[in-house]
Amino acid sequence: MRSQAGMKERRARNMEPAGIWENTDDEAAGSIAKRRNDEAKTMRAVVTGGAGFLGSHLCDYLLDHGWEVLSIDNLVTGTQANVRHLAEHPRFRMLQQDVTKFIDVPGPVDYVLHFASPASPVDYLKLPIQTLKVGSLGTLNTLGLALAKKAKYFLASTSECYGDPLVSPQPETYWGNVNPIGPRGVYDEAKRFAEAMVMAYHRAHGVDTHIVRIFNTYGPRMRLNDGRALPNFVHQALMGQPITVYGSGKQTRSFCYVSDLIEGIYRLMLSEEHEPTNIGNPQEITILEFAERVRALLGATTPIVFEPLPQDDPKQRCPDISKARRLLGWEPKVNLEDGLRLTLESFKKQFAEAQAR
Repeated sequence: MRSQAGMKERRARNMEPAGIWENTDDEAAGSIAKRRNDEAKTMRAVVTGGAGFLGSHLCDYLLDHGWEVLSIDNLVTGTQANVRHLAEHPRFRMLQQDVTKFIDVPGPVDYVLHFASPASPVDYLKLPIQTLKVGSLGTLNTLGLALAKKAKYFLASTSECYGDPLVSPQPETYWGNVNPIGPRGVYDEAKRFAEAMVMAYHRAHGVDTHIVRIFNTYGPRMRLNDGRALPNFVHQALMGQPITVYGSGKQTRSFCYVSDLIEGIYRLMLSEEHEPTNIGNPQEITILEFAERVRALLGATTPIVFEPLPQDDPKQRCPDISKARRLLGWEPKVNLEDGLRLTLESFKKQFAEAQAR
């Protein structure tokens, strides 16, 4: 059993408020069990990557729906600021840990949701080995936790499983067009392997698993200048720099606002569907048009400049959401104009805070 002094030392070393840390000693485990008895209807979820952009919004949503949440994050790409507002929440705890290592969670667990992974090109090109490990070892460890706890399991996969698609929009039945040894392959293949591992645990061990393929998503808590289109455009415009568009700008993306995505994820969590399901907004827009719209909303006058298209960058990215509509009764509600306005306000605040430091 770990001493209380040791626990305090570990909290201080990780610079995290003690109030949101999950204790791992026997006394804490007993208190968890007592709380579960007192709140028999409360479901407990473990969310990996819970301090990231999507993971933190998922934690918010689950807490709003009465869940108890343990977030696990090593803070490599996530940030404490994304969950700081939850520090005093009685049903939220956070554990700073690398999920590629063995995961020990005392007490019952009803759902394991694996959202941990670098997700932007800048991050996974800078962290190629870590990206492969979290998609392989991280998936294995979280599946092992779900199996041990007899919990349901949810994998956050990606539209990158389709690679540079030859079919558009992309249905779940499309197997993709991926370069496994290209620079983007570390992310694409990590997620494809993760999906295969999840289906293997479902078939071999009977784990109740669910897989979402997430398409381009935006909203508050994205990191400025993280390598994705919207943060890059905003950061450059706010800095008074030219806005960089790669290639001709005719390549397309479809952008889903984060609240719509999380709603779709929650519906899929509660469904009986085990095979991958696309969640995204099917409204396509060219990257050039997207850059022009962002520039106009910010009132920026900086020019748009063009750079060569990175290797294996998809020419089209658009989800076929027929399955989500049919099985989940889900489709996006927030239009691009409204979503951008909300997101840009968040970016401006983030930028002002950074400039004031």
